[in-house]
Amino acid sequence: MNLVWERLTLSSLPLKEYLSSSYLHRLLVGSLLSWRQSSILIQWGDMIAVGLLSIIYTLTPFVSSTLIGLLLLACVGLWLLLTLSEEVTSANAASFTPIHLLVLLYWGIAAVATALSPVKKAALSDLQTLTLYLLLFALCARVLRIPRFRSWLITLYLHISLIVSVYGIRQWFFGAKALATWVDPESPLAKTTRVYSYLGNPNLLAGYLLPAVIFSFVAIFAWPGWIRKSLALTMFIVNSVTLILTFSRGGWIGLLVGLLTVTILLIFVFGDSTVENLWGIKISPQMMLIWRNWSLPIFLGSVVGILAIGMIFVEPFRERVISIFADRKDSSNNFRKNVWDSVFQMIRDRPIIGIGPGHNSFNNVYPLYQRPRFTALSAYSVFLETIVETGFLGFTCFLWLIVVTVNTGFSQIRQLRQSENTQVFWLIGAIAVIVGILSHGLVDTVFYRPEVNTLWWFTVALVASFWRPLTLSKK
Repeated sequence: MNLVWERLTLSSLPLKEYLSSSYLHRLLVGSLLSWRQSSILIQWGDMIAVGLLSIIYTLTPFVSSTLIGLLLLACVGLWLLLTLSEEVTSANAASFTPIHLLVLLYWGIAAVATALSPVKKAALSDLQTLTLYLLLFALCARVLRIPRFRSWLITLYLHISLIVSVYGIRQWFFGAKALATWVDPESPLAKTTRVYSYLGNPNLLAGYLLPAVIFSFVAIFAWPGWIRKSLALTMFIVNSVTLILTFSRGGWIGLLVGLLTVTILLIFVFGDSTVENLWGIKISPQMMLIWRNWSLPIFLGSVVGILAIGMIFVEPFRERVISIFADRKDSSNNFRKNVWDSVFQMIRDRPIIGIGPGHNSFNNVYPLYQRPRFTALSAYSVFLETIVETGFLGFTCFLWLIVVTVNTGFSQIRQLRQSENTQVFWLIGAIAVIVGILSHGLVDTVFYRPEVNTLWWFTVALVASFWRPLTLSKK
């Protein structure tokens, strides 16, 4: 059974041996090595990459998608230069991981879906966009292997998200005009402010802040010194409050699932005496026993208590939670269900390879299936959207990618907690973010917006950056 699981998750895949014997790899990687050795600029390539990524994650909440696309294009060019000029050594064996392999496979399926798409021109444009995001993943995975770069980029994102959250809280106190029909005018919530900060949409803001909530929570453990820990705690509280004030039900679901995941993983890490000093304090066996036995019940009890207080005393919160279970009586639920009915018909017509990747393909095909008055820009579900775009073939690859990514994270957590490496907390946060974003994605597709998509691939790359070949892990 273990052998089957290892093969399914590609844990024992001999990538190092494959790459060393690959003619294509030997032909391309290192082909510009002589130029690299004579170029002063490219020798600082990793630093330049960090600077470029810093610009992207600083500007993403504030600028247009067009500018982000240009920055992603610059990332692609830089990644190509760095890869083609890289020296092929054993030290670089971890630069290509099983996660990279499945990302490449998913791109291949998307390319086939584009070739077979009924709207090839639109699908080709969207394939180009998908390629930009996937190569952003490749550049991030390369840069994040270096711990100081990893910590810098996460810290930068947390500070930017704090600015975004503070402005969102300001909107709550001073009011904010709804820029779209987020709330049914006849709903009791019609006059309730849903904050959206600089992102223009409360659901999108919730998707953007979800990783910030989880990373700021694990930063309480990862950052040394009580001043930094206090800053992390402040970020966690502010980001959490702002996410809640978006009144995004999908965001709330992602928040609860993400925090539950991170709590379970922290119990796993702190349940062993070999890592008792990871938080910078001496943890007695009795305290660790209390942590292991009671932390999860305390967390669940706190969540239930907060929900109960909110349901009793905060009317907008109560109305929003009740609407989750209102089925078609809630206008938002009814809208999504009508869209999903049309999406199911699209899937039935092209179940294997889909209509082609991206929202342009969807917007060209969906009107042929939509019900009157239910115009939609997406399938309102990441999983349904994946099936529509790339069929069950692409959906299977997507699920495989998630399984391999999470399994890679778990296996590296075991290694890091034994060595008392505080970087383990970022890995824990990354796994929780992945689970949280996917939970939010069950009922929404903000996943595909640049503000969230760049963070998704950053998080997947963060997990990939910890991967080490099996032979190296055993040393």
